[in-house]
Amino acid sequence: MKNTLAFLTVAAALTLSARAADVTCTITDVHLCCPSCVKGVAKAVAEVTGLTAKADQDAGSVTLTGPDTATVQKGADALVTAGYFGKSSDAAIKLNAATGAKNQKVQSLKIEGVHLCCGKCVKALNAALGTVPGVTGNTAAKGVKTFEVTGDFNDKEVFVALQKAGLTGQEK
Repeated sequence: MKNTLAFLTVAAALTLSARAADVTCTITDVHLCCPSCVKGVAKAVAEVTGLTAKADQDAGSVTLTGPDTATVQKGADALVTAGYFGKSSDAAIKLNAATGAKNQKVQSLKIEGVHLCCGKCVKALNAALGTVPGVTGNTAAKGVKTFEVTGDFNDKEVFVALQKAGLTGQEK
């Protein structure tokens, strides 16, 4: 009986210590303008085994929790792949800012992978592009997977502006 009680006590302690060892990272300044954006976050991280994600639309943040740093990093990578961006609260969790931009002047840039679920997303994208010197137009619309930016501008500045707005994508 004493051995069983001791075993149960040790098992409970190990379970509690394992839970205490979970890694949590909050990604802030994420573009989450509507419930569809929040659903998009859930969909983006759904395939990451062991990860839980809580998107807070009002705060513009996503909190990722997993059993280890690698799992939480996979969640952060999945968010970026789905077109979301922000700032990590944990220096060990990096948001991949690589976009394929070459930091050169261009007149046209095709972009893919930006989260554009609604008109508010498109409005945020347009506001971000409006801060980039030389951008004169774009073909972004609700639900598109790929769009084109036109003008005479630096390709990297487009992605910097998008990421500042909580969005990201890739040069196509």
